[in-house]
Amino acid sequence: MNLKIYNSLYGEKEIFKPLHDNNVGMYVCGPTVYSNVHLGNVRTFMSFDFIYRTLTFLGYKVRYVRNITDAGHLTDDGDVDNDRFVKQSRLEKLEPMEIVQKYTVDFHQVLDTFNLLPPTIEPTATGHIMEQIELAQKLIEKGYAYESNGSVYFDVMEYNRRGLNYGELSRRNIEELFANTRDLDGQNEKRNPQDFALWKAASPAHIMRWNSPWGEGFPGWHLECTAMSTKYLGEKFDIHGGGMDLKFPHHECEVAQGKACNNTEPVNYWMHANMLTMNGQRMSKSTGNYILPMELVSGNNNFFEKPFHPSVVRFNFMQAHYRSVLDISNEAMVASEKGYQRLMEAIKVAADLPILKEENATHQSASFDVRQWKQKCLEALTDDFNSPILISHLFEAVNFIFKLKDGKETVSRGDLEELKQLMHDFVYDVLGLQNIEENNNEKLDQTLQVLIELRNQARKAKNFELSDQIRDRLLAEGIELKDGREGTTYMIL
Repeated sequence: MNLKIYNSLYGEKEIFKPLHDNNVGMYVCGPTVYSNVHLGNVRTFMSFDFIYRTLTFLGYKVRYVRNITDAGHLTDDGDVDNDRFVKQSRLEKLEPMEIVQKYTVDFHQVLDTFNLLPPTIEPTATGHIMEQIELAQKLIEKGYAYESNGSVYFDVMEYNRRGLNYGELSRRNIEELFANTRDLDGQNEKRNPQDFALWKAASPAHIMRWNSPWGEGFPGWHLECTAMSTKYLGEKFDIHGGGMDLKFPHHECEVAQGKACNNTEPVNYWMHANMLTMNGQRMSKSTGNYILPMELVSGNNNFFEKPFHPSVVRFNFMQAHYRSVLDISNEAMVASEKGYQRLMEAIKVAADLPILKEENATHQSASFDVRQWKQKCLEALTDDFNSPILISHLFEAVNFIFKLKDGKETVSRGDLEELKQLMHDFVYDVLGLQNIEENNNEKLDQTLQVLIELRNQARKAKNFELSDQIRDRLLAEGIELKDGREGTTYMIL
C-alpha cells in the first residue's frame, strides 16, 4: 500500500518515496524557548508525533530531528537589541541561558504530559554555532551572501538572478515581496530590504554573542535549521515539517539556503500543520482568547467548565486532520471526553470477551470483516495521515465490540484476537492515547509505595505511633497493609 503525503512545495499529494529504502529522515522545527510553549505549538508537535508514530507503525526506520531555538530570534520589530531571549531575561531578571533552561524544561514537561515521543536527535542552535558560521562562509564564497558592518545577509536578488526562485514554497511573487517589504532589520546594511540575516553583529549591550570571522555576533534564525538538518540528515532529506506560520519566511529561507549552498532541493516533502483556534477565534494574548496547555489540563481557566485529561485533549486534536484548522471549545472537549471514554470502554470489553465465547468458536461475523476493516484503517493512515478517518473506522469496531458483548454478534477466536491487537496498536501506538484508569492505578501504586517506605522508616526509628497511624489511616480508606518476610504488601479491600 503506497503512502501518500501532501507536499506543500507543489500543493498536491504525492506517493512517498524515501531517499533510502525503509529509512526516513524527518526534521521538524522546534520551539523558541523564551516563554511557555503555547497550545498551538502543542497541536503542531502532536501532529508530527502522530506522523512519526505512523511512519514507525508502517515499518519505516525514522531519524526524527527536532531542534531547540535558543539563540538568534529577534522580535517582530527586527531590532537586534530586542532579541527575545535577552528581552525576557531582563523582564525575569535571569541570565539568557537561565531563560533557555527554564522554558526548555517546561516544553519537555508539557510534551511528556500529552504523551509525545521524544525525537531521535534534539539539537540546539547554541550547540551548532560553528556549523552556522561555516554555512554563512560557504554562501559568501558562492556569491549568495555578503558581509556588511559585521553582519552577513543572504542576497535574494542574486539568488533570483541565477535562475532560482525565492518564494516558490509560499507561492509569493518576488516583485510583490520587493514592493511590500519594510526594511526593519538593518536599514543601512542590506542591499535590498528583503535580504535576510545569516549572522548579526552584536551591539555592545547585547548579551548573547559569539566570535566569528565578521566580529562578535549571533546567528540568524533561518540559518540554524539548515545547519542542523543537513548535519544530521544530509544535504537532501525526506521530510521537513512545521507549523503553517513558518512557511514564510522561515521555510522559504531554508529552501533558498539549501539550494544555494548545495545545488539541490534540500527537502523532498514539505509538510505543514494548520492553526489552532478557540471558540471560533484565533488564539491571542492581546485579545484574551488564550490558554496555556497546562491550564486546559488543570481546569485553571475561564473557558472550560472543568479539567480535561491530556489523553482527552489529544483525542480531540486527533479528530481533525493535521492540515485542517482545529477549533477547540468547551462543547467540543466534552464531546471528545465522551467519545474517548466509549473507546476505552470498548477496549476493556474486548479484553474480557474470550471468557464469554466458546473455546472452539470459529464463526465468521457476517456484518464485520476484520481484515477489510484493517485495510480501511491502513488506507486512512497512508492517505496523508488521515487521523479523523482512522478514528471513524475505530468506532465501527467499537460498535461491533459492544454487539459482541450483548450477544448480537459472533466472531471467530482468531478474528477477535486480531481485532484486539489492532485496536491496541491503532489507539495506543499510533494515536498515542493512554488509558486514564491504568495511569491512575500506576500513580496509586507509586503513592502507596511511598507511604509504605515512610512507615518502614518510622518502624526502624521505633516511632510506632506514626507507623500505626499510617497503617490505620490506609485501612480506614480500604487499603490493608500486610507485613511479611519479603517486605510489606497491600491489598485494596
